[in-house]
Amino acid sequence: MTRRRRASAALACGTAGVLLALGAAAPAQAAGYRYWSYWETDAGKWTYATQGPATARPADGEAIGFRFALSEDSADAAKPTAAPDFGAVCADVDKAPGTKRIAVVVDFGTPQDAPAGETPPKDEPTTGCARIAESGTSADALAAVAKPLRYNGSAMLCGIAGYPEKGCGEAVADGPDSSASAAPKAAEEDDGGPSLGLLVGGGAVLVLGAAAVWKSRRRA
Repeated sequence: MTRRRRASAALACGTAGVLLALGAAAPAQAAGYRYWSYWETDAGKWTYATQGPATARPADGEAIGFRFALSEDSADAAKPTAAPDFGAVCADVDKAPGTKRIAVVVDFGTPQDAPAGETPPKDEPTTGCARIAESGTSADALAAVAKPLRYNGSAMLCGIAGYPEKGCGEAVADGPDSSASAAPKAAEEDDGGPSLGLLVGGGAVLVLGAAAVWKSRRRA
């Protein structure tokens, strides 16, 4: 009976150890992602764009906006603080044959949204009137007023006018140090479960514990 109790205790301890390890392996919840959001206009108000600036082709007389901020998703995304006022931004720019005029608003966000060690370059949104080819995209309009632009390998817009200097769509941990960046969103392929190595190791502990119980019963 003593051997059985010892083996059972070993199995229980091994199981508890696996459960604790699995609990420790659970990733911290992300508070959101730090990125440049892209906005179009609808009835004089900002609306989250349904496609990226590299494929969107605004018409002459439209306004587009970009805002750098920490957001959970499109429903939570911060809008540019300047109004989409084409008349005010492009008042002094005439339309030339074969071109179109696009009002561009770039909002660098707040210091609270800035990556560690960086500060937004402007206190107020930057505006500019881009005159581009009639077939031009929103990315073309942005490049006309706010170079340099920085993209990643997936064509995601990472930086406008040199801000931020590095990073692209980082996940931000939800905790006391919420300013610390985790892995980039594009690199997050894990489903949030424990790693394969941890599961294999935990399974080995359980198998060894069960074998110990079986052997003790045979000896008894």
